[in-house]
Amino acid sequence: MKVLQLLMHENSGAGKASIRLHNGLLENTVDSLVMVSHKSSDLASVLMPNKLSKIYKQIQPVVIDKLTSRLKVSKNDTFSVNCTPSSLLKDIQDIAPDLINLHWIGWEFLKIEDFKRLGVPLIWTLHDMWAFTGGCHYSGECNLYTKSCGSCPQLTNSRERDLSRWVWHRKQKAWQDLNLTLVTPSKWLAECAKNSLLCQDLRIEVIPNGLDIKTYKPIDKKLARSILGLSIDAQIVLFGAVDATSSPRKGFKFLEPALQKIRQYQDLNNIELVIFGSSQPLNPPNLGFKVTYLGRLNDDISLSLVYAAADVFVAPSIEDNLPNTVLEALACGTPCVSFKIGGLSDAIEHEQNGYLAQPFDTDDLAHGIVWVLADRERHRKLGDRARAKVESEFTTALCAHRYQNLYENLLS
Repeated sequence: MKVLQLLMHENSGAGKASIRLHNGLLENTVDSLVMVSHKSSDLASVLMPNKLSKIYKQIQPVVIDKLTSRLKVSKNDTFSVNCTPSSLLKDIQDIAPDLINLHWIGWEFLKIEDFKRLGVPLIWTLHDMWAFTGGCHYSGECNLYTKSCGSCPQLTNSRERDLSRWVWHRKQKAWQDLNLTLVTPSKWLAECAKNSLLCQDLRIEVIPNGLDIKTYKPIDKKLARSILGLSIDAQIVLFGAVDATSSPRKGFKFLEPALQKIRQYQDLNNIELVIFGSSQPLNPPNLGFKVTYLGRLNDDISLSLVYAAADVFVAPSIEDNLPNTVLEALACGTPCVSFKIGGLSDAIEHEQNGYLAQPFDTDDLAHGIVWVLADRERHRKLGDRARAKVESEFTTALCAHRYQNLYENLLS
């Protein structure tokens, strides 16, 4: 069985999850290859398109950026049209896979109409909502994907028959009679797909992402802090994501007022905020206590040290599937606090390994952070249960085993 994983690039949340699956499959002796547009690792099994395709892939984003700018797509949102010809089909034919596992393929990685030209059974691991929307990757408060899109709130000059309606209709034609199975890492995303008009009749499986629990593991806090140059005695609140402070979806605007509220608690006077995924801005907000910006951390060793050094990890996302950051923090024995949205409740068990605040209630978010930090013995138990949760449900080995069973089932 030869499986080809298709994804835009390795160096993203979806990319990391995809490569972890790929490595797990290789350990299970599955013949797995990966094709990406942008390669950042030295893995021999991760392939780049041929030279002509690479040149074409450099031109595509420029063309699409001009198109979306002209159509006034909101700069705060990721919106993929996937209308330019795919340059990967010849490379895929040369590999001759038995099955293709699609991952994050936005930004013109694969033209919508070219799905049927792949010619083998398809599994599509959804890392966001794009498979069943008219172009957005997260729909926000809009549920028009349950109909046929149009009047898209992410298009600033939107009308009923807009760009999103055009993309939606192209998908409707392309997904018809397609040998396609969807996999979602979270139950929330599976429900969204089932409620969509585009994907409601497809087979949908829930398989959580996995991670290497030998790398992401509890480490002595004092040692981790000493290596990173962080305060030994402070109670460290950790926040991080790709573009952590600038991405509206990651919810930093909710974390700021929550942390300011924490200052009112008399018994928590030694708080320090540590942020990764963003560098310090020119005019950093004054939260009343020390804030350390670590910038972007791309290697697993550095990330595992940061998680282990923290007392609590906060993920105040507005929308999220099953973020790697939460799984990584839990694996390192660090309790997590988030809003009860999306797939976060699949990993965070309320008052068992963290705290799920009522959506967008900054008072409750602050209460959750304080609740995790206030009692030392309770904090220890939360950390133990955090690690146990990942060991039982979110390992790379378990994830790869579930995918392998699905592959074999589809090919049989």
